[in-house]
Amino acid sequence: MLQPIIDSRAITHLKKLLAEARNIVITCHLSPDGDALGSTLALCRVLRKMGKDAHVVYPDQLPRSLQFLPAIQDAVIYSKSQVRGGFLVRNADLIFCLDFNTLKRIDKLAEVVEKSRAPRVLVDHHLDPDDIFAVKISFPHLSSTCEVVYRLLYEMALLHHIDTEVAQCLYLGMMTDTGNFTYSSEYPEIYEIVAQLMRYSINKQWLYNMALNTFSEDSLRLQGYAMSEKMEVFPEAGAALITLTANELERFHYAKGDTEGLVNKPLCSPRVQWVMFLREDPDKIKVSCRSQGDFSVSDICAKYFGGGGHKNAAGGDFFGTMDEAVAVFHQLVADIAAAQRTEQ
Repeated sequence: MLQPIIDSRAITHLKKLLAEARNIVITCHLSPDGDALGSTLALCRVLRKMGKDAHVVYPDQLPRSLQFLPAIQDAVIYSKSQVRGGFLVRNADLIFCLDFNTLKRIDKLAEVVEKSRAPRVLVDHHLDPDDIFAVKISFPHLSSTCEVVYRLLYEMALLHHIDTEVAQCLYLGMMTDTGNFTYSSEYPEIYEIVAQLMRYSINKQWLYNMALNTFSEDSLRLQGYAMSEKMEVFPEAGAALITLTANELERFHYAKGDTEGLVNKPLCSPRVQWVMFLREDPDKIKVSCRSQGDFSVSDICAKYFGGGGHKNAAGGDFFGTMDEAVAVFHQLVADIAAAQRTEQ
C-alpha cells in the first residue's frame, strides 16, 4: 500500500475546485516528452470519465516518436491552432499545469494562461516551482509527473477511473523518465505502482519498442552521424559534447523527436560523466544535458542557460550562435578541470 504524501489541504482544495469546474484545460511544457504526454493524456481521460469537459492543449508540435499514444489526436497544438487553443483556455474553469514549474516553459501559451481567471493546479516533479498556482502538488524526488498523477488519483480515491488507456499513458511516462527504470527509480513504491498498472493488461514491451526503440531511417542516420562525426570527449573534465547545426539537421530531414535519446549515448563511455548536446533551432540553441552519479547538470543549465531540471537530466536555451554556445561549454570544461586539480 502506498504511503500518502500529498498535503491533505491540497487534496481538499483540489476536490473543491474539481467539484465547481466543468471546463478544464490541461497543458505541459514545450517539446513534450513521454512524461508530459503520458501525464496529460491520462489525466484528461480520467477527468472525462468523471463527466468533465476536459481538453489537452500543447504549446507546440509533438515528437513523431510518441504520436502512437491513445487519444493524442484529440489534443490541440497551440502553435498551429491558436484560435481553438486560446478559446479553450479562456473558457476554462480550471487549468492543470503538468510537468513544468514556471509559465515560461509553455512559451506563447503562457500569455493566454496568465490572463485566464481560472485557478491553476500544478502537478509536477521539478525543483523550485513558481508561486503562481492555486494548488501545488510537486515532488522533485519522484520519478516522473506520471507517478505524481497516479499518487494524486490514489489519494483522491479516483483509481476506479483508471482503465487500460490511462494505465498505458502513466506507465509510458514513468518508463521514459527513468530510462526504462534504470535511474530516478530508487524508491521501492514506484514498483508497487507499476505492479498496479500491469493489472490493466498494458503491453509494456510494445510501449518500450514504440517509445524508446523505434526510429525513422532519417533519425538513425542523423544520430549515427552525430556520434561518429560530432561527438567530442574531454576526459579531463569527464565531459562529452555533441553539436548539430541547422544545416546538418536539414541534411538529415530532421523532424521533432529525431534526436531523442542522443544526449544519453556518450554516457556509455566510462570516461564520460556528463554530456551536453547543443542543437540549433530556428530561434535559439537548444541545450540538453545528462549526467550520472553526483554530477549535477541542473546547476549548469540554471546558471548558464536559464534552464534547470533534475540533477542528472536538465536543459535550457542559449540565445546566440552555435560558436558562442560552444565557447560557454569550453569555459565550463576548463573551470571543472581546474577545480578538480585544486581538489587533488
